[in-house]
Amino acid sequence: MLAALVVSAAFLTSYLIYHYNVGSVLFKGTGWIRPVYFFILITHVVLAAVILPLVLRTAYLALQSRFERHAAIARWTFPLWLYVSVTGVVVYVMLYHL
Repeated sequence: MLAALVVSAAFLTSYLIYHYNVGSVLFKGTGWIRPVYFFILITHVVLAAVILPLVLRTAYLALQSRFERHAAIARWTFPLWLYVSVTGVVVYVMLYHL
């Protein structure tokens, strides 16, 4: 789990640096796919902001061996983190390959 946390932190850092230097990329899709893309994008961005403190808290509790509290928070953290990870790939594919 620590390796996943480190890799996620490295990705977030590289993602932020890239978009700081390049800026935003506009979605060029039209029709029914456009609202689908924006729904996925908006939920991804909102939950990405929510997941960061949850991940940090979950990892902190595990490192402090407070496993009961860790497990209670991880029940929420894991599915949200998984959703953010998967929708990030979906947004990338829709933006650059559709």
